[in-house]
Amino acid sequence: MFEAIDIIFPLILYVSQGLCLQYFYGSFLEGRWKDRRWNGLAAASSYIAVRMALWKLDPSGILDYRTAVWKLAESLLLLAALAVCFYRAFRLITVFLAVAFQAVADISRYAAVILFGELGDRVFQMWNWCMGNGFFKSEKAFGIAVNSWLVFGWVLEFLTIILLMFLPLKKITGDFREKDYGIQRTELLFILTPAAVGLMLCVLLRVIIVTVEDGIPKILYDRYPVLAVLIPAILLLSLLSILQGVKLFQDMVYWNRERSGRIILEKQVESMQEHIEEMERVYSGIRSMKHDMKNTMCVIRRLLEGSGEKGNEELKAYLEEMNRTFEKLEVRFRTGNTIVDTLLNMKYHEAVREMPDLRMEADRLLFPQSLNIRSYDIGIILGNALDNAIEACRKLKGKEEEADAFIRLCSLERGNLLILKVENSFDGQIAQKGKDGFPATGKTDKDSHGLGLSNMKSTVEKYHGTMDFKIKGKVFILSMMMKNERRNENGV
Repeated sequence: MFEAIDIIFPLILYVSQGLCLQYFYGSFLEGRWKDRRWNGLAAASSYIAVRMALWKLDPSGILDYRTAVWKLAESLLLLAALAVCFYRAFRLITVFLAVAFQAVADISRYAAVILFGELGDRVFQMWNWCMGNGFFKSEKAFGIAVNSWLVFGWVLEFLTIILLMFLPLKKITGDFREKDYGIQRTELLFILTPAAVGLMLCVLLRVIIVTVEDGIPKILYDRYPVLAVLIPAILLLSLLSILQGVKLFQDMVYWNRERSGRIILEKQVESMQEHIEEMERVYSGIRSMKHDMKNTMCVIRRLLEGSGEKGNEELKAYLEEMNRTFEKLEVRFRTGNTIVDTLLNMKYHEAVREMPDLRMEADRLLFPQSLNIRSYDIGIILGNALDNAIEACRKLKGKEEEADAFIRLCSLERGNLLILKVENSFDGQIAQKGKDGFPATGKTDKDSHGLGLSNMKSTVEKYHGTMDFKIKGKVFILSMMMKNERRNENGV
């Protein structure tokens, strides 16, 4: 029975580790096979097979430091080989994944073995005391109690190992939100250090936990009983440091993105203010000129009508055409919001220089007089939305010169809710990013770009709103819904 258990439990342990490994790697790395399930199954099966083979070939005996170091190198090489064979793993983050997985696996195993080993000794002492005091009527009853505890203790120990391994890996996967982030070497060192320390601690324990006195192996915490509690506590603290290191790193990435986003917003606002001032000056000059020219043409027309000379018919027709031209000399977009009008006119004229046939429709984009949402925030939302829409049309025209490039904007009021919608044509190809499912930037420098949607989302959420998108053929539809309430910069 116990010989079978000695084989079954390592097999179950390696199966569990293999499943945890494919989950951990698959959450960060792209598989080489299109079917993620088969890719993960192949990686897990390979891990289990190699681990069982190494376990069978592993000579028993007390480990010295050379054997401990070799076993660590063996494990890391296996993890690296599996990453390269089954995943597109040529990224710096792969180093962290391999070291972190091995550290979590070793820490969980050592902490559970030490805790339940000490607990098992206490239980056996209790059984011996019960046997000595006649609580067991026969040796058979005593044997059943001992064997039952052995099996129960092994099951409990195994479940503890699995939980201590799976839950931290799941926590790391959940906290590491920016999985597509291009990690730098210094950042890798920051998150790698706690995992490496935990790994080295396990190697140290592997070397010193068993000592030999007079040819008899002895466990270290048998000599110093306090270590039976102290060592697991140190191991669990080491595990906690790995988790906190990942969380702190992700918070740093988030705040760096927020800072970059604020810098971009400040530049957008400065540019917007400059354009508003310039366009107000231009519009003021146009209105003044239009007023003067109308009066001048009116006088000329009356003089011509009074002269009765037929030779002036051509001049009259010319002046009529000029008058009609001045009637058209108005702002192209009028939404009731100066900043939005400025943005639409500015973005439109910039876009038609490259795409003369671009159609931008904003007849249904109207803002009420009682708009409580700050014009600054409306400008941020629509400015980024227009930038993304123009970029999508530019990519479409680059692939298909005869394609219909258009941008349509509209708004809708429902109670105290303001709904904005931006539709644009695109090439039909879209890459989704992370859990939010929003499109990733197509630009090479992903750390500097791709902040537009993030800025829009944070601004919309400031007004207790939501943002979503859908695709109809080659039309991208971005929808935003916000409460028409006055808010400060912090959304209060």
